Amino acid sequence: MKYFSTRDAQKQSGCSLREAAFRGLAPDGGLYMPEYIPQADLEKVEALADKSYADMASYLAGLFFGEDLDKNELDAMVRRIYDFPCPLHRLDDRKWVLELTHGPTIAFKDFGARFMGGMLGLLRTGSGDLAVLTATSGDTGSAVAAGFFGVPGVKVVVLYPAGKVSDLQESQMTTLGGNIFPVKVEGDFDDCQRLVKEVFNDTQFRTGHDITSANSINILRWIPQSFYYFYAWHQWRKATGGAAPDFVVPSGNYGNLTAGVLAWRMGLPVRRFIAASNANDVIPEFLKTAVYSPRRSVRTIANAMDVGAPSNYERLMNLFGGDFEALRGMLSGFSSDDAALRSGIGEMYSRYGYAADPHTAAGYNAASAYDADGIMLSTAHPAKFRDTVASVIGTDVEIPAQLRAVMSREKNFSLLRAGADMYGDLCRLIEGC
Repeated sequence: MKYFSTRDAQKQSGCSLREAAFRGLAPDGGLYMPEYIPQADLEKVEALADKSYADMASYLAGLFFGEDLDKNELDAMVRRIYDFPCPLHRLDDRKWVLELTHGPTIAFKDFGARFMGGMLGLLRTGSGDLAVLTATSGDTGSAVAAGFFGVPGVKVVVLYPAGKVSDLQESQMTTLGGNIFPVKVEGDFDDCQRLVKEVFNDTQFRTGHDITSANSINILRWIPQSFYYFYAWHQWRKATGGAAPDFVVPSGNYGNLTAGVLAWRMGLPVRRFIAASNANDVIPEFLKTAVYSPRRSVRTIANAMDVGAPSNYERLMNLFGGDFEALRGMLSGFSSDDAALRSGIGEMYSRYGYAADPHTAAGYNAASAYDADGIMLSTAHPAKFRDTVASVIGTDVEIPAQLRAVMSREKNFSLLRAGADMYGDLCRLIEGC
């Protein structure tokens, strides 16, 4: 399988899986896409999903990567990383919640980050250290840190915005030590993402450094997120007898949403997608106006979605062949401000006894607005936002063991100060790790 940039419409400059994985971003600034989208055998998907998530994921991973890797090694890696559940929870006959919150960092990004860590281990050649650079608005950093912690020959540099992630999210990123190097940036997520892109666009710096990205711009982070859509569909079908569900997806950088569209292009039956955003509503506005207008992000209580210039916009358009009307025919958007997010948290608890984090509440609001019949993705455990959630539902949120383990540890991080030579300081930090 070859991989091509979203900006290479004629597919003239394909590269290998290893090249795409280690570059992260294509040389022309675009995002990598597979040469073709393999078609899944749905009968086989269902038979394997009945066995386990890992059995199903191993089959789907083989459709993309089986030509480039030993299938036995790929299968063993998938079984090792996917050792946690992925349950579908019923709210009522029309609303079901896919809980992607049972992994090591209790957020959906465990599915992509752990897969990427395992894949880089299989693809890695050479003796020098590989630097994995990522920006986070909340959960990506902790998932990447956990997924790559202790991986030989890999050092991880995580950029996160000062004062704009929760205390628990910061603890998860800054208390591991070892090969994990957290960097607090005086700015917002867009500043963090801009710095990462500057590194990848700096040909001279990259020539002397072995470096890749672990954001959803990386093909190895993005593709495995399509797998749990198949698993959700299978569970929903067994429970309801339905054919094609709606998928409601909390959305910030739109890697998760575009992974769902990828699953649909692989043959997954889907009636429609609904992108649920917070006040950073660039894509919902784009769907209304046909004008894409990225802007500075604003801070919200659903901080993992505080993205004003979603990178995966390019992939989203690519998956629809640049056809806006086709995109709008399959995708709707809905945004919730902080007041609406709190209202969604309260309604889910009062109506169903379900404690939800703000991101899941965004999905619930969108599902309610469009009378969705299908599956909402829950992307983070409410304990990560326990103060916000507890203030709404009037009771404390139980803290899972994964979080209790990091709460009392000392935080250690580097700081990039606003007004300084932030890019130069970041390059020097990467060199000194």
